[in-house]
Amino acid sequence: MKKTNKKIALLGFASSALLFLTGCVATHKVNGVLVPTEAAKHGFTYQWLVRPMSDFIDLFAKNMNLGYGLGIILVTLIIRLLILPLGLNQAYKATYMQEKMSYLQPVFEPLNARLKAATTPEEKMAAQTAVMQAQKDNGINMLSSIGCLPMLIQWPFFISLYNATMYTPGIMSSSFMGINLAKPSIILTIISGVLYFLQTWISTFGMTEEQKKTSKMMLFMSPAMIVVFSFMAPAAAALYWAVGGLVIVIQQVIITLIMKPNMKKKIDAEFKANPPKIMDAPRDVTPVSVQENFNAITSQPNATERKNSGAKGGRNAGKQERR
Repeated sequence: MKKTNKKIALLGFASSALLFLTGCVATHKVNGVLVPTEAAKHGFTYQWLVRPMSDFIDLFAKNMNLGYGLGIILVTLIIRLLILPLGLNQAYKATYMQEKMSYLQPVFEPLNARLKAATTPEEKMAAQTAVMQAQKDNGINMLSSIGCLPMLIQWPFFISLYNATMYTPGIMSSSFMGINLAKPSIILTIISGVLYFLQTWISTFGMTEEQKKTSKMMLFMSPAMIVVFSFMAPAAAALYWAVGGLVIVIQQVIITLIMKPNMKKKIDAEFKANPPKIMDAPRDVTPVSVQENFNAITSQPNATERKNSGAKGGRNAGKQERR
């Protein structure tokens, strides 16, 4: 549930961000077309972000006579590819910690179960301390994978590029491959939705069944959100989302099919050299069933040992009941 709530929160943040993007420049309609107001043209956002990006698009569209459609595509690709190393670096850190946590699941599963089973403040404090100590002992620091710098660097580019596609003079009177850039395009909307669905689908490769269940909401809601915003916006903005979606798919392929396998080998080698440190659970906090589960996972007995252990446990349980 916590993972699902986090993903819902992220989607909510993304939706708010998209709404924020559309409201960065004050506009009014001229002949049925949205254009920046005179006051907005003298504002910080337009002068320092939107206008330079518009000039960048004009460089390809006018100076090189490629047209505004290709201008938007080239500028989007250039910006996205420039930012790609930052995205990959952040994704590497986050994925590394996730894979490490997955590897250490036998260590943390009983500790987390003990935390859930705690009923008193003292028990909860002891359980939380045990979890934090286990994370420290095994080199887990989830905060290290959460960095604001990549997002802060990307944000101005996204704001300027999105608004530039919306309000650059000449774009709203142009077309690309027969698509009117001033009106919503079903074709570009579908392409954007498919690409973002493909990205979230690729991200599920290698996940456990439990992880896939928690990712189902993301699998559909993220593309649905892009589809809604692409359909509501002019085709110029939808073209930006489509090209950006293509780069995101490439990034996800690199993360899932190249980074993750190498990362797992690295983590295996790390823990072979330095085996995971397992903390003993306090008896007054850990239920017997959780402790048995912990021992079973960490020791990984063979079938004969499990059978004998089960029989012995059954006899001991019977003696305890007779007492």
